[in-house]
Amino acid sequence: MADEDTLTALKIAFTFMPHPVDITKYEYGDDADRIREQVNFVREALLAQGVDPDEVAGDINPDSTPNSCY
Repeated sequence: MADEDTLTALKIAFTFMPHPVDITKYEYGDDADRIREQVNFVREALLAQGVDPDEVAGDINPDSTPNSCY
C-alpha cells in the first residue's frame, strides 16, 4: 500500500485530469486514446488503494465540490 503522502499526491494529480468522457479526438487529436488509457491507469491505481476515484475531488477540495443530490 502507498504511504499517505504518495496517495495524497496521486489524488491531487487525479483532480487535474480530464474525465474519460471529455477525452475526444476533437479536443486531444491522435493522443486521445493514450490519454484515456493514462487516466484509466490512475483510476485503477486509486481503486487498488481503496479510493473511489469519483469521490477524490470532494476529498481533496471539499469547499469547492458541489453537494451530492443523493
